[in-house]
Amino acid sequence: MFTCTPNFRKTLLLLSLGSMLSACATVDNRQDPLEPMNRAIFSFNEKLDEVVVEPVAKGYQRFMPSPIRLIVGNFFSNLDDVVIAANSLLQLKFMDAVASSSRVLINTTFGMLGAIDLASDISQVSDIDINKRNEDFGQTLGFYGIGSGPYLVLPLLGPSTVRDAVGIGVDSTFIHPARAIYTGFDLLTVRTPVTTAEFIDQREQLLDVDKTLEEASLDKYEFVRDAYLQRRNSLIRNDGVAVEEDSVNFDEQEIEVDD
Repeated sequence: MFTCTPNFRKTLLLLSLGSMLSACATVDNRQDPLEPMNRAIFSFNEKLDEVVVEPVAKGYQRFMPSPIRLIVGNFFSNLDDVVIAANSLLQLKFMDAVASSSRVLINTTFGMLGAIDLASDISQVSDIDINKRNEDFGQTLGFYGIGSGPYLVLPLLGPSTVRDAVGIGVDSTFIHPARAIYTGFDLLTVRTPVTTAEFIDQREQLLDVDKTLEEASLDKYEFVRDAYLQRRNSLIRNDGVAVEEDSVNFDEQEIEVDD
């Protein structure tokens, strides 16, 4: 079972690259002191995914037309740009904040509430760089030098760290427009259905990665953990911040990942 956050979706999509299968190194055990508990939660998530989430995602993929799935994905991606813009601003990345805010403005207005990703199309055919960025509050905490803390597997949400778990809570509670701006909306009739739909959309986009993960390693837990920590470490480093002392060292086998 995988987290529904966009950052880890990008992480898992990277796993489909064959080069990563041989280059991914083993994480220092000090980074995962809670491994017995994490493995238990990981197994629970996997079973829940096998029994409930994956079949629902496959049904969604099978019966929902591709154009509709694209519209749904674009809609949630547009909401995510609000989170990205806010965290870019918190990290003093003003140009990135302007770019992400421009994406929200363009896609919400001319893109029919985000149904069409016009901003990316504009960026591809012009010199205006308003491509999608990748920022969240976990990265914001890392930007200000806060260590990642131990690796942590969250029920339902999947791979994380103590720092990223706090980041998920802040992003989903105080920044994400579906949960922050419309606080007066009823939990059962609006907020829960929106969150569920977003979760299913994210899981459907990961269906093609399942086979790669199953064949990639003898220990799926270690493979997912190492890839997640490497990706998060790369995001912090690419943000121009020195890697914290407790982060993972991949030495010469390190994979550079462009954001």
